[in-house]
Amino acid sequence: MTLPPAIDIHSHFFPERFLKLIETDGAAVGARIDRSNPKGPSIVVGGSATAPLSSAYWDVDARVKTMNRTGVGLQALSLTAPMTYFAKGEFGRRLAHAFNEGLAEAPAAVSELERAARLPGVRAVYMGTNVAGRDLSDPAFTPVFERCQEFELPVFLHPLTVIGTNDRLKPFYLSNLLGNPFDTAIAAAHLVLGGVLDRFPRLHVLLPHAGGAIPYLAGRVQHGQRVRPENKDKAKRPFSAYLRRFTYDTISHSPEALSWLINTVGADRVMLGSDFCFDMGYDRPRDIITKRLKLKRADQARILRDNAARLLGLA
Repeated sequence: MTLPPAIDIHSHFFPERFLKLIETDGAAVGARIDRSNPKGPSIVVGGSATAPLSSAYWDVDARVKTMNRTGVGLQALSLTAPMTYFAKGEFGRRLAHAFNEGLAEAPAAVSELERAARLPGVRAVYMGTNVAGRDLSDPAFTPVFERCQEFELPVFLHPLTVIGTNDRLKPFYLSNLLGNPFDTAIAAAHLVLGGVLDRFPRLHVLLPHAGGAIPYLAGRVQHGQRVRPENKDKAKRPFSAYLRRFTYDTISHSPEALSWLINTVGADRVMLGSDFCFDMGYDRPRDIITKRLKLKRADQARILRDNAARLLGLA
């Protein structure tokens, strides 16, 4: 059986109009585009800069060539840090509009995505692991989760304003290597222990980077449910029972860890991710599934395409 082209559930995209808007109007909110690095422009917000962005972030033709080379047939495109939360009020709305307009143009320009472009409606909601200093158990997000559940829109999380970025995690790129997976764990814990997943039983949440640290700390958190008064009656079930309420991408950089995750939550809860175009992503995202893990063909197909197709309403 020949496996079909994969669906990449975790890849990043910056439309040119999004970058140009920050360049022309971002100064009022402390944002700018730094073009001094020959490797590409960086987005600078409040003194913190992204890595230099290669043209593949906005050049659809370059992206499709990479997808074809690596056996990826479709990418779910999303923003990444600094997203739009830093730009409050009207400018934030304009940035979001610029991204969504650019996103709509990208699939329309690619023949591989023509079918997806013709389908009406938004496929998912992209959300930071915390927003403007508020964790996801904050009641302020209740209306958002209500609407996501009502319209059956899955929520894709991504680390943002990562803990420790300016102190102990600043050296050695630990803000990403450790901070990102820890931030995902914090968000997942808030959703469970804060009762969000109990209040919204049909809410679907995808955790990036193979769930971050949370699948491997579930037992510790569950023990804390039993012995710590702060966690009494906060969630209806033991913490580990919620692991299958989440879905996970494959970005673990460890076949052993990914194999353990699949065995723990099931192949139906894991989907291909690349983290395109970051150096912390996979150059050949299919390989860890097809060459590094000993999986049945049916499970390979689930992870490479079928789970994401179902989640995004493309099946």
